[in-house]
Parts: sequence; structure tokens; C-alpha cells
Amino acid sequence: MKTVFEITLISLAYLLGSIPFGYIFTKKFAGKNIQEFGSGNIGSTNVRRVAGYKVALLTQLCDMMKGLLPIAAILLLRYYNVYVFDNYILYIVALAAILGHNFSVFLNFKGGKGVNTTLGASILLSPVTVLTSVLVYFFVKRISNYVSLGSICLAITLPVSEFILHSATLRFYYFVICSLLIIIMHLPNIVRLINGNEIKSKN
Repeated sequence: MKTVFEITLISLAYLLGSIPFGYIFTKKFAGKNIQEFGSGNIGSTNVRRVAGYKVALLTQLCDMMKGLLPIAAILLLRYYNVYVFDNYILYIVALAAILGHNFSVFLNFKGGKGVNTTLGASILLSPVTVLTSVLVYFFVKRISNYVSLGSICLAITLPVSEFILHSATLRFYYFVICSLLIIIMHLPNIVRLINGNEIKSKN
């Protein structure tokens, strides 16, 4: 029964992560299929280009909540002794939500790049690590005007910061996986950065 419950929880986290809020909100508020505009990505950066800042902000918030809610539910169940989860389940559930966003079952396994969902899933697991990476993101984005470069530096900062703070724990390896996922999803951006034709941020 324990295994079945945990598999169900992991599956639900993936399905929640798969909800393509960027696609839904752009369709609703701008009447456009976001996959046909800009980078074709459903994340908040492309939503901002296609549907504006307010829709992008709403998308960003919802994408973060996709990661946060499953982790919050597990922590609450464990805190009140409703169900005792092994620590590794936290990280598997978090990764399931992230993978759902990146490879949405509702969009033929296409999706976003997972930055916001990673932050949402990780903030309760290691707040200082997440906040440090966010500060790095804003600093790099500010001086470079590249959202993608900021996101890549954020990804690198996650495991580095976690290792400095807590050494090589299970959580550190979770952040290594998160970092690799973000970098892999940004490979086209890395190529454009190297070639000098990446799109700069307008702010």
C-alpha cells in the first residue's frame, strides 16, 4: 500500500506539473497559441513577449505553485504524522513536477524550461540555496540583459550553493539533477549566446 500511495503521489505531481499555464493563459488572454510565437516555449519569458507582463507574471506564479504544492502537501502530512515519507520521496516528487512542466503530457511532451517550477519545488527544501540562486539570476540578468544567461547561472548556483551550505547530502544531488535539467533545456539558448544572436531582455 505504501508503494502504491507514493507512486500515485509522484504521478499526481507529474500531472500537476504538466498543466501548461503559459499555453492556457496566452490562449485565453491574447487569443494566441504560444507554441507558434517567439521561442515556442510555454514559460513566462516567452509569455511576456507574446501576451505581456501581467500574463507572464500570472504564468510565473502558477508555474512555481506547480512545484511548491506537492512538496508542501508532503511536508504537512509528515509534520502531522498522517503519513511518514522517506526523504528521497520529497526529491522524486519535486523532480516529477519539474519534468511534468518540461515534458507536458498535455502538449505532446513539450513544455517549458523548468526554472520557475524548480524554484517552487525547492524553496521549502532549501530556502537559502534557492534565494541565493535567485539573487545570482537577477544580478546576471541585470548586467547582461540576457534572461537565458541569468537562468543558466541560477542553475549552476543551485548545487554550488547547496554544497557550500550543507556539503554532499541527498539534497545536493537533487540540485545537481535540477541544474542539469535547466542547462539541458537551455542548450539552444547557449548556442545562440555563443553565436551572438540570443534575444536580449527589454528591461
